[in-house]
Amino acid sequence: MKHEIQRTARIEARIAPETLALVRRAAEIQGRSVSDFVVAAARDAANKTMEETNIIRLSYEDQLRFVEALLNPPSPSPALLKAFQKNYELFGTE
Repeated sequence: MKHEIQRTARIEARIAPETLALVRRAAEIQGRSVSDFVVAAARDAANKTMEETNIIRLSYEDQLRFVEALLNPPSPSPALLKAFQKNYELFGTE
């Protein structure tokens, strides 16, 4: 079952003839219109960009420091202990 896509905006772009030929051929291979192909490719690229912004990359040394902090956390500071106490007073939970 093919879903109908509601189109509400228009995008215009200038494209080199050889790039347009490539896009047309790729759209043809997928059985799509050029417009559908371009919209899908733009959506996929946008999703990939958004996903990449949610990934934290650490150097090897930073990964080791992170794991060390998880496995051997430092003792709570006085400020953290005070925050725990205040939380317990307000909510009765730890």
